[in-house]
Amino acid sequence: MERGQQAGLSWLGIVRLGLVQSALGSIVVLTTSTLNRVMAVELALPVALPAALVAWHYVVQLSRPRWGHGSDQGRRRTPWIVGGMGVLALGALLATNATALMASSTWAGIALAVLAFSMIGAGVGAAGTSLLALLATRVAPQRRPAAAAITWIMMIVGIVLTAGIGGGLLDPFSMARLAVVASGVALIAFVVTLLATWKMERPAVAPVVAAEVPTPFAEALRQTLADPKARLFAVFVLVSMVAYSAQELILEPFAGLVFSMTPGQSTQMSGVQNGGVLLGMVLVGALGGFIGGKGRGWMRGWTIAGCVGSAAMLGLLTAAAAIGPSWPILPTVFGLGFFNGMFAVAAIGSMMGLAGQGEGPREGIRMGVWGAAQALGFAAGGFLGAVGVDIGRGLMGADAPAFGLVFTLEAGLFLASAIIASRIGAPASSVASPVTGARHVQA
Repeated sequence: MERGQQAGLSWLGIVRLGLVQSALGSIVVLTTSTLNRVMAVELALPVALPAALVAWHYVVQLSRPRWGHGSDQGRRRTPWIVGGMGVLALGALLATNATALMASSTWAGIALAVLAFSMIGAGVGAAGTSLLALLATRVAPQRRPAAAAITWIMMIVGIVLTAGIGGGLLDPFSMARLAVVASGVALIAFVVTLLATWKMERPAVAPVVAAEVPTPFAEALRQTLADPKARLFAVFVLVSMVAYSAQELILEPFAGLVFSMTPGQSTQMSGVQNGGVLLGMVLVGALGGFIGGKGRGWMRGWTIAGCVGSAAMLGLLTAAAAIGPSWPILPTVFGLGFFNGMFAVAAIGSMMGLAGQGEGPREGIRMGVWGAAQALGFAAGGFLGAVGVDIGRGLMGADAPAFGLVFTLEAGLFLASAIIASRIGAPASSVASPVTGARHVQA
């Protein structure tokens, strides 16, 4: 049963926590995009190096359950959010210095970069997991669609602002200028986090039972994984995130190789896709609490619709690969973004609803388990999508059918995700916890 341990967040409180997401996005885009390009282009290092570092920061995020459990035991999320953001900011600065060091001492720079990206992964895991747990405990059910949309849209805004303003400040490029810009981004992100979380939990702290004995992490993790809903939702997150991220590294190459788009045109196409993502997020945020919002299955319905719609758009991209430049690619990509955005917000809303179920304070570790599944899905999806295209091109001897095959496989994963999501929404009376025997209230 969901616990109302603290007073529900106001809209202003939700926006304040959205600012933390903006801060997270601003630092992550600097480390995973800008430094990626500098290593590959300015330093002429193998593209596999930054790709491996980004993948490593996802691997480190498998520690999310541990961070979430720590915030559960402490009963306050703010120290974990602020501490995680501090580690993330320091990791970003260290990664920038490591990139500069690679110019003179490649192996020393790589060793320092591994440490830096470890800090980045740990910081994102600690801050991001605790932030989601705080939202799960403090946002009223009817506000969860809008809260998920607001926080994720604000993260995108943070990414866009950092890419636009920071990118402009980097020209003319030099390593010294990169260090100054990175320091500014890290400092602003940390200060924004401090202000956004200031006194956020003080008005209503969850009561602590004097005789309560803290649950060891291993036991809390075992109980979480033994819960059929939590376990099935982790599978859903993993499968859907593989489908969601497999397109990221191949969509622009697809536009260039099959539709003969220039780099500028393919970048504009990505803008069209992101416009669709924002519209899908806004739609679910605005209507999610009204269409089906009074029942307990609204999250399942929107999630399934987003998955099925994404599968349909990927099917159209498969057709686009077969037909070629005459296909209306921009509307198709916009549609893919729209259903991706719908799915993403509904999935986050589902996390909020399911996190508060079960016995005792478990929001943090549940969010951690699902965050770890998400990180693993992102790392695997991007890698498998790119490798799948390379293998397909080698076997088929042509670009278009190779991309079409990968898009078809992605569509199948989204359909599988929809089926899994429908099972998560089974009637509450049929789902019992093997740990406590308690019936869960369906989200």
